[in-house]
Amino acid sequence: MSKAAIIGGGVIGGGWAARFLLNGWDVAVCDPDPEAGRKIGEVLANARRSLPALYDRALPPEGKLSFHTDLAEAVTGARWVQESVPERLEIKHQTYREIATIAPGGIIGSSTSGFKASELAIDEAEVVVVHPFNPVYLLPLVELSGPAEPCERAAAILRGIGMRPLTLRKEIDAFIVNRFQECVWREALWMIRDDVATTAEIDDAIRLSFGLRWGQMGLFETYRIAGGEAGFDSYLRQFGPSLSWPWSKLTDVPELDEKLVAAICAQSDEQSGSLSIRELERLRDDNLVGFIRALRHSRMAAGLTVLEHEAGLPEGGEHEGLPITSQRQVPVGWTDYNGHMNEAHYLEAGSWATDGLMRMIGVDAAYIEGGHSFFTVDTRLRYLAEVHAGDRLTITTQVLAAEGKKMLLFHRIWRGDGTLAATIETLQVHTDLSTRRSSLPDPAVAAELSKLVAAHRGFPVEGVAIGFSPAAVH
Repeated sequence: MSKAAIIGGGVIGGGWAARFLLNGWDVAVCDPDPEAGRKIGEVLANARRSLPALYDRALPPEGKLSFHTDLAEAVTGARWVQESVPERLEIKHQTYREIATIAPGGIIGSSTSGFKASELAIDEAEVVVVHPFNPVYLLPLVELSGPAEPCERAAAILRGIGMRPLTLRKEIDAFIVNRFQECVWREALWMIRDDVATTAEIDDAIRLSFGLRWGQMGLFETYRIAGGEAGFDSYLRQFGPSLSWPWSKLTDVPELDEKLVAAICAQSDEQSGSLSIRELERLRDDNLVGFIRALRHSRMAAGLTVLEHEAGLPEGGEHEGLPITSQRQVPVGWTDYNGHMNEAHYLEAGSWATDGLMRMIGVDAAYIEGGHSFFTVDTRLRYLAEVHAGDRLTITTQVLAAEGKKMLLFHRIWRGDGTLAATIETLQVHTDLSTRRSSLPDPAVAAELSKLVAAHRGFPVEGVAIGFSPAAVH
């Protein structure tokens, strides 16, 4: 089990702790704040609710979380050290020197949002800028800057916990993302100061327009489309002159005097003050999960990062002597107004288990690409216990019968507490995708099915209702 030491347990440190912990790492948090355990516990509760909901496989079992006020206790044995202390250079340097004395030779990642790697560097240790984005446990991008070799080692570890490293080609102040954010922030401050728009109107302008486009395509792909059939070159020539117009105030900054601060805070209170910070965080996380899961289907942006990470997550194993064909956490979007999982998603969970069984017998992506698959003919579902958002589901599959073109499966859906929540019987017929008619499976697939029928014959079955009637085959 790998260990990560998180130095500083604030918002960013707590997000790092959750990201590593939910990806199977032991995490030691070092923070003198007596409230650190409570604060990180609340961040972790949000992370447990949201991060696994991005995936259609189960994340590794959680690591062990511990809290320390002694730096040596936290750092000893750590494979990764992430510094998230206040943005004061003397504090960071002193922290690095203490870490290097305890654990020489390791990489220290800094969550700094402003200091360059050359400013953070000390002789005693290798320090790499590892700049994440809040919430760290959901947003995949992390900016890296520093010496090439430790950046490469850091990038490999970060990919292993589902993040997308972006290594800076050149060292610059504020890195890449903060420079973009600063541009928008400055313009927004001027608009409030000049009474052009309120905080709510500015947020609507972003989230209802270019924010949605940028979330999937970024800046240049968005403008490439804006050029239409005439192309990007035409767009640049048409709108390029506007860059010299006096629209923005990017080179000028309004003074954050008492009047402007009071206006921003009052407008923000009117906009969002009815919700607590934790309620806002949960809304943000639920929306991010929905957005990123939508991007999975198009294999774009953050969705592609999740898919690539998911491909390396383990699957398989056994439970109660039967093969595990699917493991996952129930996302909030699977629950209804009664607060439990909607019946449509029981069927979705069963379809994932059927897919898992198909891969076991050789009906994988290549087999389907070759023109054959199994189609569902009949399904019977029994509800035995409630399932709620956040429950970890383990689904086992018993092959009851396999004859010619048909296979009869019996899925059991287990909650994380060991409760049998539902059973699903499903009759599948092997199909030629070119003719859309039933056909005999490949002999190797038929042989694997026969092995499973024999292996599963001794297991009891509760309430099977589906039979092999000729009318079921089309």
